[in-house]
Amino acid sequence: MMVSEITPEEQAELDKALYDALNPLALAIRSRETGLPADRMWEADPVEVALSVLAAWKVMDVEVRQLTARAAATAGSYGASYEQLGAVWGITRQGARKKWPNAVSRPAPVTAGKSALALFGGTAELSQSPSGGWCWTGMGADGASGTAAGGTLYVTPEEAAAHAGAFLKEHALGTGDQS
Repeated sequence: MMVSEITPEEQAELDKALYDALNPLALAIRSRETGLPADRMWEADPVEVALSVLAAWKVMDVEVRQLTARAAATAGSYGASYEQLGAVWGITRQGARKKWPNAVSRPAPVTAGKSALALFGGTAELSQSPSGGWCWTGMGADGASGTAAGGTLYVTPEEAAAHAGAFLKEHALGTGDQS
């Protein structure tokens, strides 16, 4: 994925939306600093007004950085690599790692990438694929066998275990769906 470019029209719409979001914040900051009502903001010293606007941009900058870090962490939790994050942001893999140090989790070493689960009289085996995702296969107490639906890979072993556990519960002796 390359760095996304936006059209001049999209840029104009973005600028307007940002200014529309910024103006009430700048007015509130200016009003707090001077004690004047917001509708008199522009009557103040131009330097002070400009500094109030700058202060509002700083607040927005901090918020955008937090939202950006959250978006990077979300992408990382779904399996995006630092190389992919960097490509989207227009920086190197190393730059992305430095910018969002915890966005991409390194899978903890698991013994042979497998673990077992025994619940409700049945068993399931969780296994990690070479891509890092997790799946499961199980045998319920009622003899039913099952696997992750459609070859689904889960982000964490806990997520795979939850789905396997639900299968095992559904296929426990005397608790299966009789409809």
